[in-house]
Amino acid sequence: MTLDDAKILISDDSILARKQLKDIISRYGNPTFLEATNGQDTIDIYKKERPALVFLDIVMPVKDGNAAIREIVSFDKDADIIIVSSVGTQSQLRAAIDAGASDFIQKPINAEQIHHVITSRFEGR
Repeated sequence: MTLDDAKILISDDSILARKQLKDIISRYGNPTFLEATNGQDTIDIYKKERPALVFLDIVMPVKDGNAAIREIVSFDKDADIIIVSSVGTQSQLRAAIDAGASDFIQKPINAEQIHHVITSRFEGR
């Protein structure tokens, strides 16, 4: 699958964080972006749209990121979820990985880390 063919779900209660991620990813291609502002919306959108990749904050309203991860992974064990959070404690990271996250990116977002995630998952640009 190429990046241009992919659906990417960006879930963060900060509109600025969502825009920053979309801007960085758009440097490498034009996927279909889906957005969520809380954990429950993330779950609902995932189940409906089945995106190829999810960027997910941990601290969000309604349901936190770790609860969303657990529910998404119980629905689709192959879900590819990247935590993007400023909450970078070892216990939070371990909980996210244990819940089923594939990787963890610390905020502030580093464009090179996003580039690595994108190029490791998608062919072409």
